[in-house]
Amino acid sequence: MAADRDSGSTAGAKPRAQAGPGANNGLPPEAGQPPTAPGAAEWDEAVRLLLTAEDITLLAHVSPDGDALGSALAVGLALRELGRTVRVSYGDDPLVVPSSLEFLPGQDLLVPHTGVPDEPELVAVFDAAGISRLGLLESRAKAARTLLVVDHHASNTRFGTHHLIDVEAPATAVLADELITRLGATLTADIATALYTGLVTDTGSFKYVGTTPDTHTFAARLLATGIRHDLIQRAIWDTCRFGYLKVLAAALARAELDTDAAGGLGLVSTVITRAERAAHGIRLDEVEGVIDVVRKSGEAEVALVLKEDDDGALRASARSKGGVDLGRVCGAFGGGGHAFAAGFTAYDPPAEVVARFRDLLADALLPVAPAPANPGDDA
Repeated sequence: MAADRDSGSTAGAKPRAQAGPGANNGLPPEAGQPPTAPGAAEWDEAVRLLLTAEDITLLAHVSPDGDALGSALAVGLALRELGRTVRVSYGDDPLVVPSSLEFLPGQDLLVPHTGVPDEPELVAVFDAAGISRLGLLESRAKAARTLLVVDHHASNTRFGTHHLIDVEAPATAVLADELITRLGATLTADIATALYTGLVTDTGSFKYVGTTPDTHTFAARLLATGIRHDLIQRAIWDTCRFGYLKVLAAALARAELDTDAAGGLGLVSTVITRAERAAHGIRLDEVEGVIDVVRKSGEAEVALVLKEDDDGALRASARSKGGVDLGRVCGAFGGGGHAFAAGFTAYDPPAEVVARFRDLLADALLPVAPAPANPGDDA
């Protein structure tokens, strides 16, 4: 079902997150002013870099969701149309396209991490808030002569040499579209399919509060190219293998509700074990949609799903309906994301992770819950 939409850290080492010194129970400090939207000079420089580079590598974050992979492939298709030498990759081994995104065009641009040059001329990264989100390609991104970061996360660490960051954008696909327009490429149906995938992923199919009139205007322009929006929506939200239903049933049976957590806002949490996934032949990327079911509980404002990876690590997805800054909470575990959708990686027993997560919620309450810009995004 839905692909991954978190922004948790995926550093290769296995550090156990420790509470930091001082107050706030280990929470990172409040974020400063978010990066401003790109100005004309930043857009012009990004276009110049892409049109003059001899060799271009486009990267999505590990375990890519529709926004990350859709944005990277859309720009890749545009650059190829313009005659550029371009490849697309992400730092997973093996490189596997999530089942919900197997329809995406442009997959002939994909190469495994070993197909990326050791010292790339130009790397553009899409939808990654931090460089650790590049997994096995982090070192190559660091070695790049030019590193362009295209993103919409408020927690972005600005790890590149050049940045196109707009925290008001409902999806990185919006920035990718602007970049494609400024490059002078034609909006083909294939490019529109990739962009629409990113847009519907990070707006929750247009149901999140961050959806604006401009969002629908953008969607209308994409639909005008003749894309099969119905098939895109079905693949992302309404299709799964039967084994997923078995894993989902086990996760829901294990779910726990703590109505006292988060100052009485409530927390619902569950765990998905690797043994259950293996028993039904389900990959980790196939269970990302479980959080969207768990978060429906009307008695809890916060939801947490811990997914056990094949190496034993717990990949956490967290969602808030508006009363808690989960970017701060997940930041204490070395992860991050948006205030209302974030993630992290942990290596402690699940019960300990849930207990610490619960404790951190009390110091991340928002005095007045603002309208979440991207409550279902990643990450």
